[in-house]
Amino acid sequence: MNNLPFKINISKFLKKRSVKYGVPFLLLMLGGSFGLKEFTNLRYQFRNVSAVNYEEAKKLGIDMKKPGEVTLESEYEKIKNMDIDNWEQVRGPRPWEEKDEV
Repeated sequence: MNNLPFKINISKFLKKRSVKYGVPFLLLMLGGSFGLKEFTNLRYQFRNVSAVNYEEAKKLGIDMKKPGEVTLESEYEKIKNMDIDNWEQVRGPRPWEEKDEV
């Protein structure tokens, strides 16, 4: 019966608050994160992702610009030609106001 002090030590260890509440909490948090990872993988695995073709969009009545038509440089040139120094702050209408009051 040499195991008696060992059993007493284990019993005392298991009665501590950090072991009684902390270990199950950590197990729940870690297990939950790994479980949710599987659900998010399913979300991305089965989603329908397809590129929109210019001709298909045209058939559906959607006006798309061709890929080479809009570039970063062309948009920069448009913005560069704008007059950004002379502007006037205009207050937007509030939902409770009439459009004529502003």
